[in-house]
Amino acid sequence: ATGIIGQHGRGLAEELGVARATVFRWVGSRELLLGEIIWSIFEATWKYVLSVAKGTGADYAADITKRLMSSVLESEPFRRFLEQDPENALRILTSKTSIVRTRIFDEVQRMLREQIKAGHIAPALKAEDLAYVMVRVFESCLYSDQIAGRKPNIELTSSAIRILVAAQPTISARAKLLTREFAK
Repeated sequence: ATGIIGQHGRGLAEELGVARATVFRWVGSRELLLGEIIWSIFEATWKYVLSVAKGTGADYAADITKRLMSSVLESEPFRRFLEQDPENALRILTSKTSIVRTRIFDEVQRMLREQIKAGHIAPALKAEDLAYVMVRVFESCLYSDQIAGRKPNIELTSSAIRILVAAQPTISARAKLLTREFAK
């Protein structure tokens, strides 16, 4: 956490002409500031990945997953953040109160709705439920070394996401899902 806050929090405090502690108080807590910093970095990566990802539907979702995991895993500051205090890092990144997880969920849901509206997918689950499962699968695989002592496997994760997105509902369930999705 020190590395990311050190890089971005110190720069923010200097730019504002205040102490880092003052910035923490303004934001609410050190964890919230860290979440905002991580999100700002992640959001830029997410937008870039969306712009270069190939394919449509399940292939698009799998390519996004592959590119996003690669980018995150290649980030030295992010890896240091996870290694320095894994429990705190996972709480900031994945807990029910995490602004990072909440915003990632919203972005994945938005991407799914765009793919549904374009006719590229007709998922077996509602977009909201599918986004939740996708984010949790992504997190489980991305942080598998902290959670289970297992090296993250980008190919396995992107394949799992492809399978989830490509899963087809029954005909009657599909009609209900499409009706609900277009009503939003």
